[in-house]
Amino acid sequence: MTDNIKGKTVVITGASSGLGEATARHLANAGAKVVLGARRIDRLKALSSELGLPEGSSIETDVTEAGQVKHLVDQAVRLHGRIDVIVNNAGLMPHSPLERGKIDDWDRMIDVNFKGVLYGIAAALPHMTAQKSGHIINVSSVAGHKVRPGSAVYAATKTAVRVISEGLRQEVKPYNIRTTIVSPGAVESELPQSITEADVAAGIADFYERYAIPADSFARVVAFAISQPEEVDINEILFRPTAQEL
Repeated sequence: MTDNIKGKTVVITGASSGLGEATARHLANAGAKVVLGARRIDRLKALSSELGLPEGSSIETDVTEAGQVKHLVDQAVRLHGRIDVIVNNAGLMPHSPLERGKIDDWDRMIDVNFKGVLYGIAAALPHMTAQKSGHIINVSSVAGHKVRPGSAVYAATKTAVRVISEGLRQEVKPYNIRTTIVSPGAVESELPQSITEADVAAGIADFYERYAIPADSFARVVAFAISQPEEVDINEILFRPTAQEL
């Protein structure tokens, strides 16, 4: 499933581990020109070297800083002349009951999960509208469809991603730009490690141990959306481990 992937310039945020890393590997192996952004530059450079990417394909990027996200996208255009796809993947998931008042965690989720996606859209759109083509892939979650106790703020950020993505879908029709929301269930990643409450972290770790599927499952979903003919716009994919009930 590499049709319509080979040769495309793909920017991926949160590419140093988990879903982003798996997607980088998968798309690079399919012939895409991947450009990687994340805060952990050492891990990015190691991945870039392993994949044989050109110099400058790994950019230290904090998605809470709009200027850094713009620099990442602009660097991809400098390297390859255009940007065909951006995967706004960076995220975190510090679950906790609202009554515990974890305001710092709430702020981080809003800044990374929601504003980070907005900054990715803002960075990519000028290039995509100018070239009259492109594909914006925003990562939501099963939690963007179903809220559970302890996940209210996380679910709110992931619901916001879906809302913004639908508005974007309608707005970019004149520019031949495609949009996709990917909403995964339990997929192996470092998300559970962002939980700051020990009891909540233990429960989520147990859940992931029992149900999580490999990160490559997410990468294949992204590849499916990108690989469609240009006239096909896959707007949303919701997927879970077969055994996951919630």
